[in-house]
Amino acid sequence: MKDHYDVIIVGAGPAGSIAAKTAAEHDLETLLIEKRAEIGNPVRCAEGVGKEGLKQFIKPDKRWIAADVKGARIYSPGGIKIEMSEFGPEVGYVLERKIFDRELAKQAAKAGAEVMVRTRAIALIKEDGFIRGVKAENIGDSFDIQADVVIGADGVESKVGRWAGINTTLKPKDIETCAQFLMTDIDVDSEYCEFYIGNQIAPGGYAWVFPKGKKEANVGLGISGSRTKLHPIDYLKRFVERKYPEGKTIEIIVGGVPVTVPNKTTTNGLMLVGDAARMSDSLTGGGIIHAMKSGKIAAEVASIAVKAGDPSVESLNEYERRWILEIGPTLQKSYKAKELLLKLNDAEWDSLAASIRGINFEELTAFGLLKELALRNPKLLWGLRSLL
Repeated sequence: MKDHYDVIIVGAGPAGSIAAKTAAEHDLETLLIEKRAEIGNPVRCAEGVGKEGLKQFIKPDKRWIAADVKGARIYSPGGIKIEMSEFGPEVGYVLERKIFDRELAKQAAKAGAEVMVRTRAIALIKEDGFIRGVKAENIGDSFDIQADVVIGADGVESKVGRWAGINTTLKPKDIETCAQFLMTDIDVDSEYCEFYIGNQIAPGGYAWVFPKGKKEANVGLGISGSRTKLHPIDYLKRFVERKYPEGKTIEIIVGGVPVTVPNKTTTNGLMLVGDAARMSDSLTGGGIIHAMKSGKIAAEVASIAVKAGDPSVESLNEYERRWILEIGPTLQKSYKAKELLLKLNDAEWDSLAASIRGINFEELTAFGLLKELALRNPKLLWGLRSLL
């Protein structure tokens, strides 16, 4: 480990590893630090990702693909089924994140980045109004590491952003609290992801079943933090008892997903990416592709700033300009759609599902589905028409 790097990335999830790989490919002295001993573990994700988005960053490999999914089934509160044979970018592969995340970090290392695990950022180094590096701990040892640019990729609970003075506070309605069981010995269709909507199932969110091969799946749900005082585990247990009473749970994970619109993501010497920057999709909860895109953009901007000797916020704002252009419209539409859909009750969801029952949907995205629903239900979904 050196005393000084061109760029330090805090957090080795998809955003951080892509940022580290990209920075190293641009000939920057790059350090990627991860607080956990094992990159990718524990998993905090439903593990679904779109094929086309993923292929922008990495060649698919069967080692980290648990299921190749061809479509989705959505169930209304009353059990009305909507089936889509190609559900756009939201579904394509179900990953093995423990292997996938490790592979991304490995590619960053092969590109020239240094990787340190069990290394926790405990504070930022600040000088003259600039972020100049991180204070870190590794197995009891504390040390300072200087850097021209720091990239915060430390997830939904990001401390890096808060230490830098960026307001990353989430309102209760802007976070989905989630729980998931990895279940085995259950009957699942390995070619379809399933989604279940309803305030009795998952108030303010939805439940999912993502196959991971024969007889195995991620079964989970997310609920709005503003809609209930119960823990998502309680709703998930109820859902599983009804749907998979004989299934076996072999892993449990819990976590949060930001479902808001990013605000400020830069300051002097620092950028935030991925969930740390609140870049998950508010409608679907998916964040892997947005995370990877933001990590790549941040590293490219860091390269320009470092080589120009100007890591000021004015220079790094090029990152904000680019992510707003490339990711921003989708994030804005998803957030507005989420806010409107949260107002629907279960009877209204059933009415929407009934209006498109029996239609053969092919190659339809989430927004395409919402557009079709809005066209068929103009009174109920009038507010969506301007978004779609």
